Amino acid sequence: MPAAAYPGPPSQSPPPAAPPAAPGEERSPLAPGADQPHPAGAADTAHPRPATGPAAPHRPELQKPGAPQPASGQTVAPGPTGSQSAPLNPAAGPDAAQDGADGAFVPHPGDGGPRPASATAAYPAGPQPGTGGPGDHGPASAPGHAPARQGAWQQYDPWSAPLQGGPVAPPPGRRGRRGPLVAAAVALALLAGGVGGVIGAYVERYGGISDIKLPQSAAEEGGRKPDSVAGIAQTALPGVVTLHVRGSAEQGTGTGFVLDHQGHILTNNHVVEPAGSGGEISVTFSGGQTAKARVVGRDGGYDLAVVQVEGVAGLRPLTLGNSDSVRVGDPVVAIGAPFDLANTVTSGIISAKQRPITAGGKKGDGSDVSYVDALQTDAPINPGNSGGPLVDAKARVIGINSAIRAADSGSGLDGGGQGGSIGLGFAIPINQAKRVAEELINTGRATHPVIGVTLEMEYAGDGARVSQRSKDGKDPVIPGGPGAKAGIKAGDVITKVDGAPVHSGEELIVKIRSHRPGDTLVLTLQRGGKEQSVRLSLGSSSTG
Repeated sequence: MPAAAYPGPPSQSPPPAAPPAAPGEERSPLAPGADQPHPAGAADTAHPRPATGPAAPHRPELQKPGAPQPASGQTVAPGPTGSQSAPLNPAAGPDAAQDGADGAFVPHPGDGGPRPASATAAYPAGPQPGTGGPGDHGPASAPGHAPARQGAWQQYDPWSAPLQGGPVAPPPGRRGRRGPLVAAAVALALLAGGVGGVIGAYVERYGGISDIKLPQSAAEEGGRKPDSVAGIAQTALPGVVTLHVRGSAEQGTGTGFVLDHQGHILTNNHVVEPAGSGGEISVTFSGGQTAKARVVGRDGGYDLAVVQVEGVAGLRPLTLGNSDSVRVGDPVVAIGAPFDLANTVTSGIISAKQRPITAGGKKGDGSDVSYVDALQTDAPINPGNSGGPLVDAKARVIGINSAIRAADSGSGLDGGGQGGSIGLGFAIPINQAKRVAEELINTGRATHPVIGVTLEMEYAGDGARVSQRSKDGKDPVIPGGPGAKAGIKAGDVITKVDGAPVHSGEELIVKIRSHRPGDTLVLTLQRGGKEQSVRLSLGSSSTG
């Protein structure tokens, strides 16, 4: 194994003398296979000679730190390539060389220690200060000085600067700074996680950061004006109720409103009619409370009924207005439960007054026909609104919503059908409803004003004609009745009531029923082609 010395500080020993040449012999410095004399030490290490024969694996022989070094003044005899050079100090013995081979220390790249010859050969070191290059046989060190000790940790590392005196210990406290760095990293991670969670929650609730936000006005505080639709509804709704009626064969839904603190509620007759005498009526107030109700009295001719609830506190009766003071064009609000949608509010105006309409007639004998001198409104009214209040701008009841003219209805008034509103709604004037309600509450039945004559309902001319023949053996003009006293005779055609034109028998009945019994009317009639007027005091008949 070829000997290798550690590249290190320049040697201080003098260079060995070259052996003298034989007389007349010339040596070529680069002759192949020739032994070229050269100084040992750093020059051998920088320029290793190629082996001339089989060689052992190229592993440098490294000395352990503190191994014996050649003494001052001793030299290493140069030998041919592939031969092993030994120190000239015989006192060292063979054990020193064996220790250098067996105990060699092979450090790794980056640790600043020695390298194998194969590693160092790839990166040859340049000439060191104080050493000669190849062929330079100049002095390497001052004579008389021993070579400096070359420890294993003074080997040259091509990736770092030469280390003097062994490996450098890590700076004190370097390991101690790792703890604060780890704590700071953990704190930063926790902070980032918290911020990310907050951002994620915001995005989930309110959308992305870059989502479009539309402008919106701030919420308005405070109430509404009392005469606005909202203000009217706020005042009237607590007094409006929804009725659910169930009978043996029918059931239905309607509306009503509270009349007094005794629990009386006014509604339409056709709303409670399905209950009959043994049905059930349930009343639901605007706040959600429910109570059972019983029928106090009802009248089919006026299409009105009164029911009563008991044991209910906090009732809010509605204020009754005066339907005679209503003018066409006045704003109105209708409240009810169309198609069982409770507390529905619609608005409109009074479209017309004294609109003569009839409703009912399903029985065929005319006993269920209602004659109404109605208020017409364009406020939407639908099935379920029946019996609900029609109120004015001061939330006073001026009518009871009773019927509509539907697009698919051929009749003048549809009180119980399922057609929708087309802007033709009709309400019973409150002046007439108040009188009937008072009679139903006090006596259980209502009285009707009459003139004491039988009308020919099939008459196609203009006006209402008194029948010329009696029916069921009765005279067309009841003897002693209001008509007989006024001088009305069979065959007379009544054309006006108090100056208002009358075009049919139904219109005459409607006009008469809009008054109270005992009221005096002026009738204009045609007899024998001549017109004349008579004064008539209305009589009374009761139904129940």
